[in-house]
Amino acid sequence: MATHLILKKIFKTGFVSEPAPAPDLTMLTADQATHEQNQLHADILKVFGQAVTIRHVDAGSCNGCELEIHALGGPHYNIEGLGIKFAASPRHVDVLLVTGPVSRNLEVALQRTYDATPEPKWVVAMGDCAGGCGMAGAMFGENYASCGKISNVIPVDVEVPGCPPTPTALLRGILAAVSRPK
Repeated sequence: MATHLILKKIFKTGFVSEPAPAPDLTMLTADQATHEQNQLHADILKVFGQAVTIRHVDAGSCNGCELEIHALGGPHYNIEGLGIKFAASPRHVDVLLVTGPVSRNLEVALQRTYDATPEPKWVVAMGDCAGGCGMAGAMFGENYASCGKISNVIPVDVEVPGCPPTPTALLRGILAAVSRPK
């Protein structure tokens, strides 16, 4: 009986979703995007020499950036095919990829992770929260529970803006970091 009432209400109300957005004509075509991605892969191989290891540190993020990091491991971006790998130990990495504003609970852990990473090391702050702007930066900033942006705790080489940044922007940020002389 209750199903009948629900269906009646659905048919009476109709569709309540909003219309699809108009197509964005500024977006790259599939061929342009593929060419851009191939060029990015070639630049990464040239700089990395097929050997770079990343340690991801979540310093208190909402996990939006982590979803984009996981996308890098998929078949579309295939970063392992480029020689970029993730490692659990900071003692075996070249790049620290840090997301989120630093919570007070993780301040010491982030500093220890940075100290344990061998030289030369690069730090990439991923997302608006890590760079001190965005929702978390505006809402929390520096207070009793948050240290704010990553550079308040450890030195940052490159900030990748976005909430969350795209995987391509993240690859560009990592490439920019390791291209900098140490």
